[in-house]
Amino acid sequence: MMAQAQSVADRLRGLGGGKSKGAVETSSLTPPVLALRDLVVEIPTRHGVLRPVDGVSYDIHAGEILGVVGESGAGKSMAGNAVIGLLDRPARVASGRIRLNGERIEGVSPKKMRPLRGKKIAMVFQDPLTSLNPLLPIGDQLSETILAHLPVSKREARARALAALEEVGIPAAAERLDSYPHEFSGGMRQRVVIALALCAEPDLLIADEPTTALDVSVQAQIIALLKRLCRERGMAVMLVTHDMGVIAEAADRVAVMYAGRLAELGPVAEVLRAPRHPYTHGLMGATPLAAKGQARLNQIPGAMPRLDALPQGCAFHPRCPKAGPACSFSAPTPMRMSADHSASCHFPMMPEPEAAPL
Repeated sequence: MMAQAQSVADRLRGLGGGKSKGAVETSSLTPPVLALRDLVVEIPTRHGVLRPVDGVSYDIHAGEILGVVGESGAGKSMAGNAVIGLLDRPARVASGRIRLNGERIEGVSPKKMRPLRGKKIAMVFQDPLTSLNPLLPIGDQLSETILAHLPVSKREARARALAALEEVGIPAAAERLDSYPHEFSGGMRQRVVIALALCAEPDLLIADEPTTALDVSVQAQIIALLKRLCRERGMAVMLVTHDMGVIAEAADRVAVMYAGRLAELGPVAEVLRAPRHPYTHGLMGATPLAAKGQARLNQIPGAMPRLDALPQGCAFHPRCPKAGPACSFSAPTPMRMSADHSASCHFPMMPEPEAAPL
């Protein structure tokens, strides 16, 4: 597989110009599967109210992969947990809108949310062992999920479980139905978890760091699997990751988050080729470029601020090389860089001019 041999830098350099492929180009013609509008998640504490997600808005369309990227603590996973209704108390959706196929689902009771999970929204977590019951064969776990969401018999549910394992590339799937999770490798367990998430045919898949614990070759296989299933099923995918190489390889559009807010949003080729927000530029600069023989890896100075100690104004300004006086007084609002590309920055970076042809 070509992706196995490519370094992260190769993938970033290989991005084509223009709009990214997929559902981005038809977004104005079809309603989104998922629509977030000014989503705010709050956590009340003794020291005040924390906002791990603060005013985030984006759409994901059918057949599209939106990559959500940022450092640890940026609010990526918290936004995904808010969508599927898995926020740990006392965290809660304080304001904003979450629409799934046009219907609002924020604030829905656990009883009403339960049938949506698995059937309409599914989630793949980083560690497959935490998603699988070690005491049950995987065939039973798949069948149980299918029976919970689809009006089928036990025999048909087992047939669907077998088909799901075959679809995600489990070899000798019929023989592995009665195997236990510990009898699979890490990559095969992740495939089982993906099959478990997709067996009830959801409209939206939230993949939270699905490749972090895997080696490079298995990571490439999982990315290729997600891309294929997304295109074939017309499914919307929210791909949460901290790896810009995964974004370059898998996503159609990218949402860059910092300190709970959206820093930049746009087509992956456009954002990664010419990032407009200094934070996105810093993430790109921290990507190893083996071909250039770098002596030292570039890095963003400082660290992500704590939620109880966010600086006034733009949260990134203490680490930003382009910060000016306005950055420490007022939070930036999204500025449109192109038709599908926006950045929340007082002083957005300008793309470097292309060399004139000889």
